[in-house]
Amino acid sequence: MSVIENFLTASEEEAIVAAIRKAEKNTSGEIRVHIEKNCDTDALEHAMEVFHYLKMDNTKAQNGVLIYVAVDQRTFVIYGDKGINEAVGEDFWNSTRDVIANHFREGEFALGLIEGIELAGKELSHYFPWIHGDTNELDNSISKG
Repeated sequence: MSVIENFLTASEEEAIVAAIRKAEKNTSGEIRVHIEKNCDTDALEHAMEVFHYLKMDNTKAQNGVLIYVAVDQRTFVIYGDKGINEAVGEDFWNSTRDVIANHFREGEFALGLIEGIELAGKELSHYFPWIHGDTNELDNSISKG
C-alpha cells in the first residue's frame, strides 16, 4: 500500500476518532493518531518531531500520546510525553504495541489502531484519571502528513 488516502476508509477513520473520544473520557491523557505515506528517517525520531509539530508537548500534565504510522514502511511508533514516561515503567507501552502490531500483520490497520487506542486509554486512566473539570486539550482528528 503506497497511497495514504487508501490506508483507511472514511468509516474506519470515524471509528478511530470515536475510539479516541471514548478512551479520553476516563483519562486526562491526550491521544492522537498521525499517518504519513513514508518516513525517510528513523521512525522514532520522526515521531518525536511530529509530536512537537502537533503541539502535543503543550498539555498541562505532559500526558500526550502519539501513535505515528508510516504506511509505506508498515511501521508505527507509540510516543508518550515526559509526564507519562516519568510515571510509568519501561514496559508500559509493550502491550499496546503488541496489540497494534498483531493486527497490522494481518492487514487490520483500523482494528489495530482502535484496540491500541482503547488499551492506551485504559492504561493512561490508571496514572492520569479524568477529574471533573478536565478539558480536551488536543484535537481528536487523525492528522496526515
